[in-house]
Amino acid sequence: MLFSLFAALLLHTALQAQKNAPQVLLRLDDNGMNHAVTMAIQQVAATGIHFSSSVMFACPWYQEAVAMLKKYPNVSVGVHLVLNSEWKYYRWGPVLGQTAVPSIVDSNGYFYPSTKEFLESHYKLEDVENELAAQIERALRSGLKIDYIDYHMGTAVSTPELRGIIEKLAKRYQLGISRYFGENYQTMFDVSVADKKKEFLKRLSALQPDKVNLQVLHVAQATPEMNALVDMNNKDQHSASQPLVAMHRSTELGMVLSPEFQRLVKTGAIKLVTYKDLVAEKGLESMKAPAQ
Repeated sequence: MLFSLFAALLLHTALQAQKNAPQVLLRLDDNGMNHAVTMAIQQVAATGIHFSSSVMFACPWYQEAVAMLKKYPNVSVGVHLVLNSEWKYYRWGPVLGQTAVPSIVDSNGYFYPSTKEFLESHYKLEDVENELAAQIERALRSGLKIDYIDYHMGTAVSTPELRGIIEKLAKRYQLGISRYFGENYQTMFDVSVADKKKEFLKRLSALQPDKVNLQVLHVAQATPEMNALVDMNNKDQHSASQPLVAMHRSTELGMVLSPEFQRLVKTGAIKLVTYKDLVAEKGLESMKAPAQ
């Protein structure tokens, strides 16, 4: 009898601890960018943990991402709105084609590599809206349940007028917007390869208990395809001797698959939530643009 009471008390204490655990929203970006990224995200999905993943529907490999995500209901799916194409030798352009939206592409019909180049071009807001709407509509036609939108490299929210377009599209298609639910935003993108895992676990030990803690990660398998990529915007990921892009992304994959992180999830030390959860709990009407 005493043992049963003690067991019940332990269970109650564990459940209370899980209820009060800090909330973490993992957002794995660039899904569908290439095979190496999508297969890495599939590895995370196969663990059964709940997370959100943003698909680049303007990229050549997006169909593989769609087929993969249909197997994993534990993943909340978003549209990674694309106005840039930043990789040397691996480029993409608009869903609508360059002749339909000529003001947002370069002379070869590709998106500009950087936000700066895009903003310095003679882009038309009408072309931006039409292209981003086409990306969302491609996502909706895919058969996936789409919960939210976000913005590759921040370009689609880099001016008040551009931000107004994504807010208009979110309202039109009844979608959430990442960082519009008061999330405490962090990314591991600029943390060195050597320090990534240690810093990630350190951040998870110091989460804000009263907010959703958004952790934006970029994962990929370290394959020859990934090793060949060079980011034209980020000098910290340029090297003639090392495939730094692949090293950064495969390290972030290893962090999420690590026994340390998986243990935090399984023991209830952190509570994973998704954008599907936030939309259901808070409602689209609660959304508010983050402070600039």
